[in-house]
Amino acid sequence: MSVTVVALLAIGANAALDLNTSEAAKVVSTKERASAIQLALIIGNGHYPDAAEPLNQPINDADGLADAMRRHGFDVDMVEDATKADMARAVERLKSRIKPGSVVMLFFGGYGVQSRHENYMIPTDAVIWKERDVRHEGMSVETVLDAIKERGARATLAVLDASRRNPYERRFRSYSHGLAPINAPNSALTISSHTPGKVADDTKGEHSVLVTELLNELNAQVSAEGVFNRTRVAVFRVSNGEQMPSVSSSLLEDVRFSPSKDSDSPASSLAPISTESALVAQK
Repeated sequence: MSVTVVALLAIGANAALDLNTSEAAKVVSTKERASAIQLALIIGNGHYPDAAEPLNQPINDADGLADAMRRHGFDVDMVEDATKADMARAVERLKSRIKPGSVVMLFFGGYGVQSRHENYMIPTDAVIWKERDVRHEGMSVETVLDAIKERGARATLAVLDASRRNPYERRFRSYSHGLAPINAPNSALTISSHTPGKVADDTKGEHSVLVTELLNELNAQVSAEGVFNRTRVAVFRVSNGEQMPSVSSSLLEDVRFSPSKDSDSPASSLAPISTESALVAQK
């Protein structure tokens, strides 16, 4: 066999190898996309023994948002009037189902309390007499968001509707009203119902003002960040300037609530955004 023929055979073999490698890469990419799912943990707490009367809105908000997120392709785990054990189990269920590339939403409606610049979701069986009890009885929002990120979520969306005057603060020697700024990890988008340090007087409607406007904006053909920003503006307007939600973003992906049009999986439509846009979002 001539040297020329051997060379041609070698070139052909390498080309075939490159083709197989390329096809294998495509298959891996497809599998990775198919494994990317949307998960939502929705918690609505309304019946607190220490409160003068139940909070009706968080239960309605949880029901309404759960239905909406299911329509947008999310696999929803909803818990209502959750004890600390209920909330811990729900978070563990969520963590066990997160896969690399997942999009995860966390919603909490109820009483939230800040302590040492960290925000805590308060379960219905919390026994709180001093500020330090908040850290023991409550569940840290920031800790949950960090855990979601550590499990490999591509993006985390958090809605914290808990800027209410809580029944515990009169027992503290010193306290701060409302919530602290949410210290979220990278690739997170958060919205809370009011400006840090302020509480919302919002008890009249079937849903809270925040959830009402969020449900109205979910179908907008804009990014999740756009939905949250539009919600913030809408709440400010309908409350006549009395309530200003706080939005913070460190997203590095363009996340949309609509399921992907080019995939049968419920994965979000995610596309990298420019570095410049990412830096602007963090400000």
